[in-house]
Amino acid sequence: MTQPPPVSGLLETALYVADMPRAVGFFRDVLGLRPMLEGDRLTAFDAGRSGVLLLFLAGASLEDMSSPGGMVPGHDGSGPVHMAFAIPAGSAEAWRTHLAAQGVMLRSEVAWPRGGQSLYFEDPDGHVLELATPGLWPNY
Repeated sequence: MTQPPPVSGLLETALYVADMPRAVGFFRDVLGLRPMLEGDRLTAFDAGRSGVLLLFLAGASLEDMSSPGGMVPGHDGSGPVHMAFAIPAGSAEAWRTHLAAQGVMLRSEVAWPRGGQSLYFEDPDGHVLELATPGLWPNY
């Protein structure tokens, strides 16, 4: 049995949203993410550390799509999914304050055994988002 080639990181995370302008406004204005590509069907945000957050309009990506470089397979998702953003150590309180000022209610907070802190809240589509400081995982 051979070893697989190395994976160098997680590149994209996708969320499926009901209202693209509302979702774009939330991720841009509340979380401060910078759109790199904006459209009716897809918006891509710079999520830091070479990560990309993709927002797809729910149901609009079910069919395969041709691109100049080849075909992108169709995909979609439903229900409240979860994703986490890395935040600097010591910034949880600043985020608590910022989210409260934006009218975003925290659902939960967790102090992890390795020393990390997580703040959980929802986006306008009900996805469970997390802001996590280092100390959550052995590699973070």
